Amino acid sequence: MDFFQAFGDRISESWGVLTGRAGGPFKLRLILQPLVATLLAVRAGMSDARKGYTPYLWTIFRSDVYDRRKLLNNGWNDVRKVFLVALGLEVVFQIVVSRWVYPLQALMVAILLALVPYFIFRGLTTRLASRRPNKS
Repeated sequence: MDFFQAFGDRISESWGVLTGRAGGPFKLRLILQPLVATLLAVRAGMSDARKGYTPYLWTIFRSDVYDRRKLLNNGWNDVRKVFLVALGLEVVFQIVVSRWVYPLQALMVAILLALVPYFIFRGLTTRLASRRPNKS
């Protein structure tokens, strides 16, 4: 078996495991964690728009190293608790269901449930809120 076939098989297996979580115990977390991350992102995006910032990811990529660190630290402070709760719940889920912990899968699920919605909705909120005319 060559490397690419083994890698593809592993990705396929992991995807099957990840999609199988939707019907198991703790399935409410699949809704609540992205929702909380989205609410935090909307709050941060509105704050960014009031300050006149550009969308979050765009600003990170265009900033110098010092500003980038500051922005990443700010974003991490907003989403850290949601990410750690997502990671913790995934570890508990894995222990309950498979009696084993798969750290890479737990990390992937936590990133999908907490970080991805945060980054997407913070930028969208900033962009939409900055287009609204000011009432002041």
